[in-house]
Amino acid sequence: MYALEYADEKEGLMRFAIFTHVEHKEREGWYYAYAPYVREMNIWWNHVEEVEMIAPLTTWERGASGTEELGGGVIRYEHSKLTFNEIPSFNFLSFLSAVKAFIKIPYIFFKMFGAMRRADHLHLRCPGNIGLLACICQVFFPSKPKSAKYAGNWDPQSVQPWTYRLQKWILSNSFLTRNMQVLVYGQWPGQSKNVVPFFTASFSKKEIAEVPEKAFSEHLIFLFVGNLVKGKRPLEAVKLVEAINSVSENGTNREICASLHIYGVGPERKRLEKYVTKNELEEIVIFKGNRPIEELKEAYQKAHFVILPSMSEGWPKAIAEGMFFGGIPIATPVSCVPWMLKYGSRGVLLEDCCQQPTANSQQLKRSGQRTENRGQDVAKILKLLTDQEEMKRMSEEAKKWSQEYTLERFEEAIKEVLNNKK
Repeated sequence: MYALEYADEKEGLMRFAIFTHVEHKEREGWYYAYAPYVREMNIWWNHVEEVEMIAPLTTWERGASGTEELGGGVIRYEHSKLTFNEIPSFNFLSFLSAVKAFIKIPYIFFKMFGAMRRADHLHLRCPGNIGLLACICQVFFPSKPKSAKYAGNWDPQSVQPWTYRLQKWILSNSFLTRNMQVLVYGQWPGQSKNVVPFFTASFSKKEIAEVPEKAFSEHLIFLFVGNLVKGKRPLEAVKLVEAINSVSENGTNREICASLHIYGVGPERKRLEKYVTKNELEEIVIFKGNRPIEELKEAYQKAHFVILPSMSEGWPKAIAEGMFFGGIPIATPVSCVPWMLKYGSRGVLLEDCCQQPTANSQQLKRSGQRTENRGQDVAKILKLLTDQEEMKRMSEEAKKWSQEYTLERFEEAIKEVLNNKK
């Protein structure tokens, strides 16, 4: 449904080579990967003749079926001329893994060099270890048109791993990186001519007609959508909604009818379930798992708030998607989030005490700063919940902003990148 129906004729393009750390799977000649990523790449590929994918390939988990929408949010690419060039993944998380990485790197570099030599357009997906190698390899092809999608936080002041900082330095260096558009989320001062503000999209302008007007009364639904990993801080979302449901006012308990629906899977699921059971929150917190986009869209239509207390983001797609359907966003002020929420005018910006390095975060936790900030966040949200008109205004502003970023506009922006226009 989300590949646009009006795809123009291929404009003389091209063998398109993409370099990514995203893990893929193969079944009966079709290649599958993480659904939001595949949906985006299918749009890029509307305008290219041939695709060469340079990426890791993994095996199916036991019991996986060959249907188009698979468990774990995996779907298949739609392109008739896709060549998959398998490379191993690697990391530097331990001494042993670093040794293995240095053994693999020459082979990966050789495969990348060949793919770049064959391609008409080079497309890098960053940040990531594969993206870092591709950043280095592309230096040897200064005349070829290139693009890089930096899906992480481009904020120059953010604390990031050295490999991320190195990728950002290479990509923004107009001497080493030529004839490239580096697509980043947000507008940042002092950037080189390579760096181009960009965005992403999930829904078509035709779906604007399906957006209901929110009624902020009685039962309030909060959504958390994303991978259940520590960096996304799903437990913080649970604790916020837990606190909203039981607050002390003038010495008495007031119950606010609010529930949290969690869409996603990941290693934090067991920890969340344990917390929910221990604190008897089964009626408040509902686990939905990974669901098809149509079911997720229905959830956005019904939800009043979309919450993401994440430690780091690029363009938080779940926030933009929730806003498209009038959900009020609640998020931490990382990357371009403050701009998305108009610095608190069309959403709630959470306190950012947990956006520091791990050691500092532990220090803040010991000092009780995290609990204090959560209390401030809860008070901010509770104040909003008492003002129906303000909630409706925020909802309308959020909807109006997000609906500017449709799939149609996204595809036009991609065509400009492929045509090497700035």
